[in-house]
Amino acid sequence: MRSPVARSRRNTVIGVVLTAIMLFPVYWMINVSLTPQNHMRKDPPDLFPLHPTFSGYQAVLDDQLPYLGTSLLIGLGTVALTVVLSAPAGYTMAKLRPRGAGTVSLLLLIAQMIPGIVMAMGFYGIFLDLGIMNTWWGLIVADSTIAVPFGTMIFTAFMSGIPDELISAAKVDGASVWRTFTSVVLPVSRNAVVTVSLFSFLWAWSDFVFANTLDGGGSMRPITLGIYKYIGNNNQEWNAIMATAVIASVPAAALLVLAQRYVAAGVTAGAVKD
Repeated sequence: MRSPVARSRRNTVIGVVLTAIMLFPVYWMINVSLTPQNHMRKDPPDLFPLHPTFSGYQAVLDDQLPYLGTSLLIGLGTVALTVVLSAPAGYTMAKLRPRGAGTVSLLLLIAQMIPGIVMAMGFYGIFLDLGIMNTWWGLIVADSTIAVPFGTMIFTAFMSGIPDELISAAKVDGASVWRTFTSVVLPVSRNAVVTVSLFSFLWAWSDFVFANTLDGGGSMRPITLGIYKYIGNNNQEWNAIMATAVIASVPAAALLVLAQRYVAAGVTAGAVKD
């Protein structure tokens, strides 16, 4: 029988190997972004950038900064709209328990199953009739339709674990339902707020289907369309293409690292009953 130390070392080795395999595409993306264009077809390719160049990053910063700014605007707008809509909805379902809450929960689950391309086609007809095609705030509304159902379920699960005594105490002190929500429930729901904000931002930041369908010709296009157009126009400039992918990945990766502790607590809320 193997000792616990041996099993721990084996599990560590397996974990390191699996992590390296999963992260290798990310490493290769960075490696190619630093590879000079005349070394791109070298056989075998260099596993390390022996002669690194930042010309790809310079080209990307010259061309893609407007797209990055638009994606940031859309991402933050989606976060704000999602939290504003899903937090009160989650509180209502968790603590006020209105009639038909079970049906609403089922509808939220069904909404998560609808393919994005189906929703995009529906939005295309609606946006065309309303004359709001090719607008950044139209993309915020579209992206929020994916994030709000998820956010509502997360807030419902998290707020269900808040003691009823805390809410009763607020009512005894004369707080209204809205005051109880904003001053008592929402502050203690920080983990859920961070979790919902992170996922809604990532969905908006990485969205391509809605952007390509609803904002294909606008002046303020997100970074996903910027990458798509850049690849189409410069399909031989692989270092610049990979540099675009690296730069577009930095905000999402930074947010994941900074918020991972809150996300772990937020997504597991409600999983264990007292």
